[in-house]
Amino acid sequence: MQFLFPGFLFALFSIAIPVIIHLFNFRKFKKVYFSNVAFLKEIQQQTSSSRNLKHLLLLAARVLTIIFLVLAFAQPYIPQHAGTSNAFQQQVVSIFIDNSYSMETLNKEGSLLDEGKRRAKEIAAAYSINDKFQLLTNDFEGRHQRLLSYEDFIKAVDDVKISGLSKDIQQIINRQQDVFSGEPNAGKTQYLISDFQKNMLKGSFVSDSNAAIRLVILEANQLANISVDSVWFSSPVHRPGETEKLIVQLKNNSDKRAENIPIRVLIDGKPKALGSLNLEARASNRDTLSFSGLKAGWKRGEITITDYPVVFDDNFHFTFNVRPQMRVLAIHNQSENPFIRSLYSAEPFFKYQSIQSGSINYSQLSTYPLLILSETSDISSGLAQQLQTYVKNGGNLMVFPSLITDISGLKILTQALGTDTPEGIVKEEAKVSAINLQHPIFRGVFSKIPNKLDLPIAKNYVQFNNLSRTRKSNILEFAGNRVFFSQYLIGKGKVYLSAVALSEESGNFVRHSVFVPLMYQSAFLSLRDNRLFYTLGKDQFLETEKISLSVTQALKLKKGKYEAIPDIRQSESGTRLFISDQIQDKGNYELLKGDSLLSVFAFNDNRNESDLSYLNKTELSKSFQGKKVEIFSPRKGSIQNAIKAVNNGIQLWKLCLILALVFLAVEIILLRFYKNPESKLKL
Repeated sequence: MQFLFPGFLFALFSIAIPVIIHLFNFRKFKKVYFSNVAFLKEIQQQTSSSRNLKHLLLLAARVLTIIFLVLAFAQPYIPQHAGTSNAFQQQVVSIFIDNSYSMETLNKEGSLLDEGKRRAKEIAAAYSINDKFQLLTNDFEGRHQRLLSYEDFIKAVDDVKISGLSKDIQQIINRQQDVFSGEPNAGKTQYLISDFQKNMLKGSFVSDSNAAIRLVILEANQLANISVDSVWFSSPVHRPGETEKLIVQLKNNSDKRAENIPIRVLIDGKPKALGSLNLEARASNRDTLSFSGLKAGWKRGEITITDYPVVFDDNFHFTFNVRPQMRVLAIHNQSENPFIRSLYSAEPFFKYQSIQSGSINYSQLSTYPLLILSETSDISSGLAQQLQTYVKNGGNLMVFPSLITDISGLKILTQALGTDTPEGIVKEEAKVSAINLQHPIFRGVFSKIPNKLDLPIAKNYVQFNNLSRTRKSNILEFAGNRVFFSQYLIGKGKVYLSAVALSEESGNFVRHSVFVPLMYQSAFLSLRDNRLFYTLGKDQFLETEKISLSVTQALKLKKGKYEAIPDIRQSESGTRLFISDQIQDKGNYELLKGDSLLSVFAFNDNRNESDLSYLNKTELSKSFQGKKVEIFSPRKGSIQNAIKAVNNGIQLWKLCLILALVFLAVEIILLRFYKNPESKLKL
């Protein structure tokens, strides 16, 4: 037992007063001699023992009255745990209110967010008016990183609204502890008010503070929920008028099977495709939706489904660019390769250019998604270094050797790139023994694969050493895994290395049916588009092609009337836009340079919120094992008294006051109604 005001215990010395009075009343009987008893009519006899009993009872009542009255003023209490507050110590209380989308669900108290706000006010009311409070939400706003008075805290709680952001428990605890660092002498308590979805707990929990952690669990009604989980295209290339195939993935976050979930695809607000899916319990499923007729330019896509009553994850935004053309640059020695020219010039989508190796403008190389080095034997170390930089920064290089001159230039290039290096020229016929039909280059090329596939034949070719440690895929190969046409992943780009030249003297490759799809698909796969979508609260920067800016120019992200100016970081491979917490609403945001549209980015809510599975008390206790944690699970009524009980322990002052009054009443009863036993003698 402890005392809030132990100084009052000195008043216990007042017990001496009734004791002293009692001692004076403890007088002995004396003999009284009468000279004449004729006038005595009656003698009352009283025993000393009965008189002493009355005085002892009065003394006990008076002493106990004083003791319990003093204890009532000292306010004794029994601490419930080591974190019980000190009445004289100022308290700093950090209260997190979960305002993620899952808090829109309902229970008997209304929406979980409304209940959470009410619980936060009850917690604050359990503290002294001089204590300080921090309000924290998933938004992690700067205005929430300061301490508030009780009145300001109540006003701030009323302003809390649903947000598309979500944080895990570790992030929340760390953020709360940041504000404690400025109050080293105060008592510290952290409250987390949430439905505690299972996705909030990631890995082991670490706390560097001795602050008490208290969890307030809000229980929601069990609801089934279907969410749009993700989308992607079967091909990274989007050309005007071409058929697009969009894969849509839905997820069933409930324990019941869902049937005939309708799916709708909108492009620039107009319906383009419809579909439906069946989903097993706790499973995902995909549907491929096709549409066409798109014109060049940025497209704003949206997937919508119908799934009540949980609707925050029923739409999904994405963006993509339908390019009017793709730039291809061929680098050659003296004469341009006719096969490359005729191949890429025949397709309007390709903007084909060729240039001699001695006339290259290195500063413009990054503007070409694909470079083709065609039978260029004169490769200097400077050119090799520039091509290496181009590839590492995301460019794509296709290399066809010259079999007329020596291969020293090719050796310089391959050594700089880190691919297999040439050992020599083989002047004998060899047939391709294997084709990698699983490679993305051949995806969708063959509707049916014959049992005996006709493969290219080389009359002379470069033999490579096959010793490269770079990630490599043989697309076409000779027997013994020797390179015919291979892909190497280098940095952010790719290198396609051929063992044969693009000439009929080198073999039938340029006339073979596999040549055209291989060249076209390699070019298509060289395109670097922006990501289809980003996730709110998870992705902190956006990537786009390199943007040239003057000192006075700035970029801005715009959605409707909202505008944000991101922090910019330039690199050789592109431009990064750091958005921090500037983007908090889902939807499509335009990237503008002045009035010019450069790109469009799509943002979606974190799909972790879609899984309405919750942690129970046991799971939470295990996750906080060894930590000073209190868990509250209020079903109805206020938790203010429960918080006070935890803060101050079991209060005993009221009991002491009642007992003081009881013993005071006992004293009065003894004085008024307790009569000493008497005997009367007749004389």
